[in-house]
Amino acid sequence: MSYLKLIELYTRTSKHSNYQVLARPLRAIIPQDSLNIITRYESERLDYILSRYPAKGKVIADIGGNTGFFTLECAAHGATAVMYFEGNEAHAEFVREATHALNLDKVVTVFTRYINFRDNFNCQVDACLLLNVLHHIGDDYGDAALSRDEAKKEILESLSYLSRKAKMLIFQLGFNWKGDCSLPLFEQGTKEELIEFIQKGIVVDWDILNIGIAHRTGNCIEYQELNEANIQRNDQLGEFLNRPLFVMRSKNL
Repeated sequence: MSYLKLIELYTRTSKHSNYQVLARPLRAIIPQDSLNIITRYESERLDYILSRYPAKGKVIADIGGNTGFFTLECAAHGATAVMYFEGNEAHAEFVREATHALNLDKVVTVFTRYINFRDNFNCQVDACLLLNVLHHIGDDYGDAALSRDEAKKEILESLSYLSRKAKMLIFQLGFNWKGDCSLPLFEQGTKEELIEFIQKGIVVDWDILNIGIAHRTGNCIEYQELNEANIQRNDQLGEFLNRPLFVMRSKNL
């Protein structure tokens, strides 16, 4: 396939277009300067994730996988199988074609659908990547009639559901419901509130092994373990980099 087709699929307009950098294996196929990408620090998050949970030999699900950065990277890092779930058809087609181009068809399976966290994730995996998905409930997926409190309840119930499907969970949550800054999920918008919400809400189903926090040194971002200093919100980093990155182990598998 011509890389021009991949570029067309990658840039096809949606509210989450140009949302992820290219997975490193794709950079040999698609010229980086041909795309206008707004990074969400995928490489920095990947480095943290793989340092705590190596992908080699694992069966992994990537829910809400966007344009497949984490799916393709996990495959390239030796995952036995990666199941990619994405309701956006253009993104899913991009990952399907990228998988073909990289000869990863035996490793990556593309599912063009949203997960409802009730009854349509009928498999068990070693690990699930659920990165910045659940705060979009009632928007990109789920019941649009939910109130904010109902949405927060659904977020915790979704995590509970996944504890019976995945041995490990790599998880991030945004501070704003539906990504709308006028709809904050937490009154003060602090990391403490978000972490406490998750800690209390998942205590029956998950053990939290690690919480990664973004730290800037010069122009570089690195995720470090949670401590008394970095738990404080740093508005200079922006909302996205204030989102903690959780590594959790199921109590139910």
